[in-house]
Amino acid sequence: MASNRHLGRIITLQSLYEFEFRERAGDATADLDTIISKNIAPYEKALGDTEFVYNLTHGVAKVTKELDDILKPIAPEWPISEIAPIDRNILRMGVYELKYCSDSVPPKVAINEAVELGKAFGSDNSSKFINGVLGTAFRILGLGDDDKDTKTNEQSTTNQEESAAQATSQTPDATAD
Repeated sequence: MASNRHLGRIITLQSLYEFEFRERAGDATADLDTIISKNIAPYEKALGDTEFVYNLTHGVAKVTKELDDILKPIAPEWPISEIAPIDRNILRMGVYELKYCSDSVPPKVAINEAVELGKAFGSDNSSKFINGVLGTAFRILGLGDDDKDTKTNEQSTTNQEESAAQATSQTPDATAD
């Protein structure tokens, strides 16, 4: 089932994006369970583990404000509302998995999956931006390995901050053609 989790994350992203879009548009009929169910339907056989999608989607939706509060100081140049909606939802998913799912999803997997979603659905710079922000979130949440060499951690921090700075030097909501 682990190989189907990537598809599950795609469906989660699609569902969170649609839900946020409809809520911001004032659609009072926007129901997260209905959206998830509709988005799962075409892929149910391939997905298998629909519970993963429901849990991840509801988990992110339930603590969106908390996730946004974690993200705000990590990318201060880009207020949450100015980050492209796809990138914003990918970042929320990544931080959620780092903070709440570390017992079942290794942090490197959570970050890698978010970066892959950024490559597939975001703009040209999304994956670098997402990698930099989630790398910083990884450290802030205290998930780093204490046994690693301090110099290695400092170099990694510098590289991640440079990646985030490069990615944020262009508007993150620019779309790829």
